[in-house]
Amino acid sequence: MLKRIKLRTLFIGGCITLFFLVLVARVFWVQVLNGEYWQEKAAAQWAHSATIKAVRGEIEDRNGNVLASDVPAYTVVVNPEVIAEQGIGQEVIDGLHELLGKPVDELKKLVEAKDEKSGKYLKNREIRNEGWKINKELKDKVVAFYEELGKKHDIRETGVGVVTEQKRYYPKDTLAAHILGYTDRDGKAIMGLEKYFDKQLKGTDGKLSYQSDGKGIKLPNSQDTYQPVVNGSNFKLTIDSTIQHYIEEAMKKAYDKYRPKTISVIAADPNTMEILGLANMPTFNPNEFWDPNQDAAGFYNHAIKSRYEPGSTFKIVTLAGAVEEKLFNPEEKFQSGQIYIKGYSKPLHDINRVGWGRISFLDGVKRSSNVAFVKLGFEMLGPERLLQYIDDFGFNEKTGIDLPGETIGIVNPDPNRSVENATLAYGHGKVLVTPIQQLTAVAAIANGGKLMVPHVVKEISDPNTGKKTVTQPEVVRQVISKESARKTGSYLEQVVADQVKGTGRHAYIEGYRVAGKTGTAIKVNGTDYDRNKVLSSFIGYAPVNDPKIAVIVIIDEPQDGEGGGAVAAPVFQEIVSQALPYMGVPKASTETADSTSKTVKATAPAQRSAPDLTGKTMQAARQLLIDQGFDFEAVGEGTTVVSQYPEKGTPLASGQRIYLLSQQGDKPVIPDLKGQSLRDALEVLSLLKVGIAVEGEGYVSGQAQGLKNGKTLVTLKLNPVNEYGENIPVPTVEEEKPEE
Repeated sequence: MLKRIKLRTLFIGGCITLFFLVLVARVFWVQVLNGEYWQEKAAAQWAHSATIKAVRGEIEDRNGNVLASDVPAYTVVVNPEVIAEQGIGQEVIDGLHELLGKPVDELKKLVEAKDEKSGKYLKNREIRNEGWKINKELKDKVVAFYEELGKKHDIRETGVGVVTEQKRYYPKDTLAAHILGYTDRDGKAIMGLEKYFDKQLKGTDGKLSYQSDGKGIKLPNSQDTYQPVVNGSNFKLTIDSTIQHYIEEAMKKAYDKYRPKTISVIAADPNTMEILGLANMPTFNPNEFWDPNQDAAGFYNHAIKSRYEPGSTFKIVTLAGAVEEKLFNPEEKFQSGQIYIKGYSKPLHDINRVGWGRISFLDGVKRSSNVAFVKLGFEMLGPERLLQYIDDFGFNEKTGIDLPGETIGIVNPDPNRSVENATLAYGHGKVLVTPIQQLTAVAAIANGGKLMVPHVVKEISDPNTGKKTVTQPEVVRQVISKESARKTGSYLEQVVADQVKGTGRHAYIEGYRVAGKTGTAIKVNGTDYDRNKVLSSFIGYAPVNDPKIAVIVIIDEPQDGEGGGAVAAPVFQEIVSQALPYMGVPKASTETADSTSKTVKATAPAQRSAPDLTGKTMQAARQLLIDQGFDFEAVGEGTTVVSQYPEKGTPLASGQRIYLLSQQGDKPVIPDLKGQSLRDALEVLSLLKVGIAVEGEGYVSGQAQGLKNGKTLVTLKLNPVNEYGENIPVPTVEEEKPEE
């Protein structure tokens, strides 16, 4: 018995000893051999960290109006476990379906979600995308819904809640959408300025790390680490929200009327190349980028990304080069209608295929004569010099605008094909340009010959340091002299001022001197030109004597193939006629022969008077009228102005023409009187001492010249309304497509 007790004691003692040895070995293993590992595990449990979210920078227009900022947003969440316990699943599904518009079957999956392994209900599920980052108005409705649900069932927890977050908000909706771009709901920048300057806008999140015990109480010897938050920089743009509004409203009217594929408009200050407004139609709302009802085509920024065959607006480069090289004589005459190019069997035609007879080069500019520009660019300048001016005006390089995705133009005529270099002079054939390139080029004419870098960012402010970075105007190169730019502008002014011949007459703005050029380019469909598809455009600036705004309007495929003078020029006119008074630019009041002028408030009606030209040489009178932007016509073969109509000091109606009469030969020269009032026509013909016959009432729509009793008789045909016919440059396929 005693022996048995001893054995048991030894056995138990042995087991205890063995257990103690195992325990010691385990402690040694944990604390010594693996001590470092477990120390790290413990530290990880003690350590806590918090992220301090950086505030994304605001974007404002030039006047401080907020265009993009971070605002509170709210995400709807459901707790399937609580909803199941309360037995209100169907009510939650029906209520949230009505408020958020999320399909019932998808809500049912969220409300009844379970863990796949344990089969237990899950606790928190976000309702995406319909309940994700919603606005305050909808959030208040959701809160009212679950509070009412709690009262109905006399419960405190309904399993429905709202989490407060942040989201990007664009308070003006579609305004300047293609400039701003947007960020998605995760805060990722997708397009526009948001993407281009994402690093500066988003800043850097801050971090706070500390140690605490199991109850979350900070340890006395906690090793804290703090990384301060760096908030995003704030951006002030060159954009003016009011001018941007003028642009978009004018575009909407044209878009609804002509139903084109797209419209693009850019406005800039030509002296600094600050972009005052930029828009495309169709467009999008960056607050609702996720909406499937928005046209995907509306997200494309054609103003800087699309390349077009420009057509006649490109003639500005040819004209500027000819003026700079002193090759352009506005009074020199040429035979309009058609011109043959060596090595090419078919002639190149004018808009009016039969032409207007022998006309001056200034009239060729007014009428947008292709023949005139072939002679200027191909024959006078020559292909090499023309290409050099095209390069100098920036058409083979990016403008450098501070927006993402800018494409480069392509100008690549075959040097061995004369016809490709000839059509290049009037913007057809082997030439593709972007709208921003064209606007930058015409701004160089407006500002005295300086090609400049366009930009949309005016100022960047760092809220962390208070530092401000201001964008300075940047000149790329001087492309033509200041005097050549002034002369080129005066000729382009005649395109608008001449209310009979000028293709840009619909861009005329009473009280302001406007320079511009229309364009109507036939589009290529496969390998052939499609006469039913045109790119209509207008580009110009105002006032000519002190340019404040330059604008390009491009309308791609307007219905019925309307030309640039008919559809694009009125859009320009609507925008600029509002923008100039808003910018505080006064209308011209009175102009006299010595070029002195008085101004009145922008709101006052503008009216100019006829200058005194009698006794001046015809050349001096012409140049004075060109410089001051008057529409005029010289009549007769003499070198001195014998008389004028209207007489000096006579107030001129909007777009009224001045007639300069010189000495007549045996046969009096009868001016083109189309579009004139009967009174003006009779006055001019009376000065010429010719017989007059009148048919109809209204304005002159046609005229015929004959003899009666040995005396010249002019018959005037009148129509009740002064309608200006719009000749659209629609060349045939044979004209435009060179032979292989």
